[in-house]
Amino acid sequence: MHILIIGAAGMVGRKLVEKLAAEPDVLGFEVSRLTLADANQPTVPAALPGVAEAVTVDLSTPGSAQTLVAARPDVIFHLAAIVSGEAEQEFEKGYAVNLDGSRELFEAIRLEGAREPYFPKVIFASSIAVFGQPFPEKIGDEFFITPLTSYGTQKAITELLLADYTRKGFFDGIGLRLPTICIRPGKPNKAASGFFSNIMREPLAGQEAVLPVDEGVRHWFASPRAAVGFFVHAARLDTGRMGPRRTVTLPGLSATVGEQIEALRRVAGEKAVSLIRREPDETIVQIVDGWPRNFDARRALDLGFQAETSFDDIIRIHIEDELGGRYP
Repeated sequence: MHILIIGAAGMVGRKLVEKLAAEPDVLGFEVSRLTLADANQPTVPAALPGVAEAVTVDLSTPGSAQTLVAARPDVIFHLAAIVSGEAEQEFEKGYAVNLDGSRELFEAIRLEGAREPYFPKVIFASSIAVFGQPFPEKIGDEFFITPLTSYGTQKAITELLLADYTRKGFFDGIGLRLPTICIRPGKPNKAASGFFSNIMREPLAGQEAVLPVDEGVRHWFASPRAAVGFFVHAARLDTGRMGPRRTVTLPGLSATVGEQIEALRRVAGEKAVSLIRREPDETIVQIVDGWPRNFDARRALDLGFQAETSFDDIIRIHIEDELGGRYP
């Protein structure tokens, strides 16, 4: 089977590639070819010689999607996007990358299938940003999508396109509404949600971190390890079980910032917690205030998706996967 990962240089993309390199049969079938595509040069694992190739491509550039689809990959992981804060600040770029790039991909698949029958599986990374206030105590599977940010709007429109192109028989689509992924490795990015990871990651590395919101802010989380598991499970899933509703809200953990900090105290001690500096940022406060806080992800659980159930576990996963299993 030929696998195409678009957004392979991003955090989840890199970890998905690492998973495929470490466990070649994890998707339930043999991967004979792996194409890693990103606007930034993806890294080809040494464990995949002769199987993986890297392609530097901007999906929003006309013709790029057609080039990728011409090789007729069997499974396409569509992870490419710019993050929430950047999409809000750079309106045109957000729509070009997050919406137009997705439409270019879907159209390329449709036109390739019109030339000769072609029916790939397309797994799209959506977001809980598709939901907007007012919220119930827990957002269930029947709650409507009313995004209050450009990023959420771009993801919501793509969800609708995914469902319609699937309904028309152009591909077999499944959308995954990801929780906020925490603790993200690496350096801070332009995501408005980045501080949720920063206040854990930096203290665990002995560095100061800024907390721009109140400790009572509640949000929905899953670890990078869980995120990779979501995509692996989606690749193996019989999407016929989903019916016409092709996007699912994924399981996660609802926690306040204060609960995050208490988990950090339990796992890493007072020294780590003391490195968190409170510095309110009204722009971040306003963005976060419109985000969902808790979900009843029953449908995803019934479909077999799994995530963590405690923030202590999320912190320990970061220590295991990014710090060699040791802190300090």
